[in-house]
Formats: sequence, structure tokens, C-alpha cells
Amino acid sequence: MKNNTLNFAEPQSILSAKPKKHLKKLFTLLALAAAGLTACDSGKTTSSSTTVDSSVTVTQTVDTTQKGGSPDDVKPKGPKPAWADDIKPQMAAVIEKLASYNDTPIPQLTAVQARKNHTATDATMDVMKDYNIAMPVIKVDTMGKDIPVTGGNVHVRVYTPQGATGTLPVIVYYHGGGFVIANLDVYDASAKTLADQTQAVVVSVAYRLAPEHKFPTAHNDAFEAYQWVVKNAASIKGDAKMIAIAGESAGGNLAVATAIAARDKGVQLPVHILSVYPIASADMASPSYVKYANAKPLDKPMMMWFTKNYVSSMAQAKDPRLNLVAANLKGLPPVTIINAELDPLASDGEMLAKKLEAAGVKVDTKVYNGVTHEFFGMGALLPEAKEAEGYAAEQLKSAFKK
Repeated sequence: MKNNTLNFAEPQSILSAKPKKHLKKLFTLLALAAAGLTACDSGKTTSSSTTVDSSVTVTQTVDTTQKGGSPDDVKPKGPKPAWADDIKPQMAAVIEKLASYNDTPIPQLTAVQARKNHTATDATMDVMKDYNIAMPVIKVDTMGKDIPVTGGNVHVRVYTPQGATGTLPVIVYYHGGGFVIANLDVYDASAKTLADQTQAVVVSVAYRLAPEHKFPTAHNDAFEAYQWVVKNAASIKGDAKMIAIAGESAGGNLAVATAIAARDKGVQLPVHILSVYPIASADMASPSYVKYANAKPLDKPMMMWFTKNYVSSMAQAKDPRLNLVAANLKGLPPVTIINAELDPLASDGEMLAKKLEAAGVKVDTKVYNGVTHEFFGMGALLPEAKEAEGYAAEQLKSAFKK
């Protein structure tokens, strides 16, 4: 984590959107062809966490005769949060909008209730609407598919760059949400943007969620989905020898843990790992947890709630699949870690980078200042997010060329 510019390790992005009226849902889905925003869940997460996914590509028509707003115009209406003196104005506006929904705090809810809360994606969409900021048009086709895993099936959404010919690189992507909330829609913008900017096929995995499916279900689903992609890459126009792994927050953890599992089980290793503000340590007394205990959209109480919902006992939180800083990290492919400054998980990413370097793994890391957990994927509104997305894409494209 270190650069200074710029998904939430997952928290708000992590939540599913509150059931909204059908017209609002329709507007959100149509508006969402985008590079910075993700469609809201509309509360349709099932107990098995399989996301309902249409295999229809939505084409957005932009009215070029109307002058749109600019991210430079975005300013919060009130003061900066007490925990973030240097928060960027666009980020502050998103956090302010999120607070305006007056949702019950996640730690006071059941998992089913929490999945109906508004998300950082919802807030970003609404801020853009307030300022008449046009959604970037991303030329990517999507297709939904169920794949088999131990104990059932998981849904994946396949993003393919329009007009692409021949065999393409593949990115297996895992969304955030603390292993408990969120879905493919909440993180649609990240997956779509990576597909567009890398010209690779992105397979976004709807691993099963806790507490309905306790640890290590999400980790097992993530690994089995990766294996499926390795074996079936040709069926999605992918190059089986050119596969990378990426994820945000909980998904950032799954990306690294999946690569470790591949190494240990003799499965083909990914060519690169992109881990965005990952959950990587069982230590909730780290410097960033202390400094940003009350941050939004992710705070310390939420992380405690996520952990208690995912594990069967708190002792499991120290399992090296969750507590990555205690895992054997030797022999992994190159890793890119992206962190947000105003995030309880910032220290996790920093510690993981140091552990990887100590294990002889090539690591590139950047910390984006003035932004919070969940900023990745908000490139249509946040300059820092746009920069981070570009950085991530360049890292992946470089790996695909080797």
C-alpha cells in the first residue's frame, strides 16, 4: 500500500441494496453499463448466495445533446467526517449520501437484513445522478452460468470485451462483502472495468455466503471456481495458460488464498494476483483498525460482525486461509496490492505485502490517499478510483504479456 492517489475492503460495497421500487431497479440496471458503478442488489440475494443473473447485454444510449456534470463539481454538503480530515470531496459526498439513507447499522442486523441495506454503489450512483454525471459506456458483453462445486452449484458472470477475437486472457474475480453480504451486481463495475481495460474475459464468482455457509465454504467455492476456469477456459474464449486472479476485500483474501491452494494441490498457478484492500490478518488492533475504527463504509464493528458470521468459532479466524499473514506464501506468482488510506483494512494490506516480500514473492503496492474502503470501481466519479483501476489493469496486462 503505498503511492498516494486514489471496492471497501468490502463493507458498504459489501451490502446488498435495499429492495427498491421496480422503476428504480430498472433505472439502476439500465444506467449501469459502467466503469465506476455497480448495480444494486435490490435484495435478491438468496440463502445460497446465488445471484440471479440475466444473460442479456444491456446497451446504454447516452444523450450527447445534454451537457453533463463533472466529478470536479462534486462537493459534500456538510463537514468532513471526524475520522477523515483529508478525505477527497467526491469520496466525502458518497459517504454523506450513504449516511442519508439512515439504514440500521450492519452489526445490529441479521445477515439477511444486512443484505438489504444500501451500498456504496447505490450512494455513488445517486451522487452521479445528483450532479448529472454521465455513466461511461463500457463495451462488454455478459453471460450468466452455473458451475458445479462440492455440495451444490455457484453462479458466475462472464464478461467478454465486445469485438474481441481469438483467445483471450482470463481474470477470475471475487467480490467483497465480508463473506456475508453483497453479490455480483454490487461489484459489477469493478469486473466490467477490468474486462474492458485489460481486454480479458472476467469470470466473477458468486461464492456461497455465510452464515448459511460457514468457513471454509467461500474459500472452497473460490478455489473450485478457479479450477473450473482452468479446465474450461476454451469454452469462454479464454486462454487456459493465461489466467489471473483478482478480488476486493473478502475477495482480495480469496484471491491470495486460492493461489495458495493451487500451489499446495498441484494445480496450475495464476500468472498474477490482484488483491484490493484484502482481509489478511486476524489482528483487529492494528494501526489502521485503531485509527479508522469508525470509518465508513467499513468500520471495526462491521469487521467483527463479518468474522462472527463466517467462522464457527473465533479460533478459526487465525486459520492461515483467513489470516494470510501467517500463511506459507513462498512460491506464489507476482502480487499487486491496492489499499485505501481511510480504511480499517489498510494495515492488513501493508502487512501482507511485507510478508510476501519476505517470502520472495514479487509485490507491487499502492495506497490511495483520501479515499475509503470500496473506492475501487468508482472510477466514473472518483479520480483516485479511475487511477487505481488503470494501475490494476496495467499490472494485469503486463502479466499477460510475459
